[in-house]
Formats: sequence, structure tokens, C-alpha cells
Amino acid sequence: MSGTADPPLLPLPDRVAGLLSELGSPPRLAAHLRAVHDVAHQLVVWVERHCPGVLLDREAVLFGAATHDVGKTVHVSELSGPGAAHEEAGEALLLAHGVGPELARFAATHAAWARSDVGVEDLLVSLADKIWKNKRVPELEDLVVARLAGATGREVWEEFMALDEVLTRIGDRADERLAFQASFPIHA
Repeated sequence: MSGTADPPLLPLPDRVAGLLSELGSPPRLAAHLRAVHDVAHQLVVWVERHCPGVLLDREAVLFGAATHDVGKTVHVSELSGPGAAHEEAGEALLLAHGVGPELARFAATHAAWARSDVGVEDLLVSLADKIWKNKRVPELEDLVVARLAGATGREVWEEFMALDEVLTRIGDRADERLAFQASFPIHA
């Protein structure tokens, strides 16, 4: 959760690492959360530099990215196969472990980014969960672009070009992140 990694990845926040240990998190889940957390950090730094007028809660995005799939500690089969049972379970786990609803929500919203009530933080967590493996989701990216353009006043195409550039750069290292994740077993 915090050792050296190839590629270099930020360690998970101590609070998250402790929670994952307490829950008996599968090693591959911790590796996945670390990779998505690192990508979310890159996205937040970019948004802060590129669009300083965008109001976002940096710590919420980073916590959300670091815990978005925590429900897979209960639904381990969803680490290697499809399923969405981990979303509601993850939110419930976080709430049961003293995480406030404003942070626990990311476990449920990371796959529900099309809902009208999601904030920019939710969109960034969802985007990090896709782009860490270089999966491009045009509908999600369009929502992010619209939020950026709304905050900056720049044209949508300008925001699209800027976001596309950063997502391409981050996506270029996806194979390394995928190899890092795959180097950890699903079961302890």
C-alpha cells in the first residue's frame, strides 16, 4: 500500500491503508486503489493548474479514488469479473467504519457518473477509475469538459483538447499500472 512501486505511485493515505488492513483487503484491490489514487492525484493537480476557478475538494477526490472499490473486500469475485454489488457494499462499509457520507458516497457514485446530482469530485474519481487503464469513455469525458468550460468560460472544444492531452499522457503509462496491479494476488 505504500512501498516502492514500478511505475512510481503515490502511497495510499494512512487512513485508507489502515482501513484496508482492518478489512483484510485482497492485495490486488489495494494495488488497484493505489493506482487509481495516483491517477486521481495527477488529474487534481492538472485541474488546479489548468482551471484554478474550478472549485473542488482535493482531499475528497483523493479519498474517493483511494476507496472507491472498497466493497470488493466483500465481493472479491468482482476483482476479476463483472459486478456492481461492491458499490452499495462499499458505501455501507465506509459508513460503518466511521467515514462520513460525504466521503463514503464515492464507493457508490464512481460508476454512476451520469446521474444529475454528481459533483466534479465524483466525475474526477470516475475518470481516474477509467483512465488508469487507458479506458476512454466519451460520455464521461464530455461531462468533465462541460464542467471545466462552465467554470473557465473557455470554449468546449478548447477544454476538450486540453483534457484529451492530459488523459493521453496519463493513459500512456497504463500498461505499467496494469502490470503493477497484476503482480499482486487476488487472495492473500
